[in-house]
Amino acid sequence: MEIGLMTEPQLGMTYDEQAGLARLAESVGATTFARSDHYAFTGFEAPHATDAFAALGGLARDTATIGLCVLVSPITFRHPAVIAKQAATIDEMSGGRLSLGVGTGWMEHEHEAFGLPFPDTAERYARLEEALQYLRSAFGKDESGFSGQFYSITDEPIVPLPTGNLPIIVGGSGPKRTPRLAGTYGDEYNLFPMAGNEIRERVERARESASAAGRDPGALTISMMSQAVVGTDETSYRSALEQVAAAHPFGRTAEQIEERLRETGAPVGTPDEVGEAIGKLEQAGVQRIYLQWFGPYSHDLVGSQLRLLMG
Repeated sequence: MEIGLMTEPQLGMTYDEQAGLARLAESVGATTFARSDHYAFTGFEAPHATDAFAALGGLARDTATIGLCVLVSPITFRHPAVIAKQAATIDEMSGGRLSLGVGTGWMEHEHEAFGLPFPDTAERYARLEEALQYLRSAFGKDESGFSGQFYSITDEPIVPLPTGNLPIIVGGSGPKRTPRLAGTYGDEYNLFPMAGNEIRERVERARESASAAGRDPGALTISMMSQAVVGTDETSYRSALEQVAAAHPFGRTAEQIEERLRETGAPVGTPDEVGEAIGKLEQAGVQRIYLQWFGPYSHDLVGSQLRLLMG
């Protein structure tokens, strides 16, 4: 199982804090440093929310080997031409280490706060599907040129093309539309924690969609973004859980966090418990876990959590 670190800077993180955690994740051997793309967050007044692509551009130069990822960028924020150019530039700056996650956008509050249009769900999904086709054309993954209802791009050569593969990630929890889009257009399908049978059903749909699109279904990477709390023993685990609860941005208690994690089958507890949980996720088809970290940002704690998850 590959392990990455997923951060939520819209809740309040400076660039230096992000860079410090990215270098920490790199030093312990995590595969990826990922961050969300939000400008605000419901219930948080004036959070220190930095721009995802600007931050990843900095990390492209401030890290050396770790994969970098936006998980995910709402199609409501930027025209796909802007996304394509920003992503290709960061990919070049990082030597081919960027992965690009795109989604429909879901938080109406941040759109209202910044005056961004927020179409209904049906239109957002339609725009996402067109954006995925646009991006595959812009990155040279499919035939050049695309024309849709919302977006179009000519077949003129586009430079720079990605230095590396520049995987496109499609993320979401929906049972039908998201798996279809991921299998048809994505290089990686990112899920939220859910029961193993639900994961298997979604993975199967995604791979069937890849086959229907003439793509190799086995080439689609399956990943999950999940919280996790781990300890070397029961005492260590309880200590880590209390630290996570004390810094939890939504005020959840240690008991509430633990209950939620165990309900969803997330890695939680002692090494034996975590190993069993990861084994079940692997059986369901998950190949990569992004440790979703809300705080605290103690390097000792985050580093220990990553090391224990990696075994």
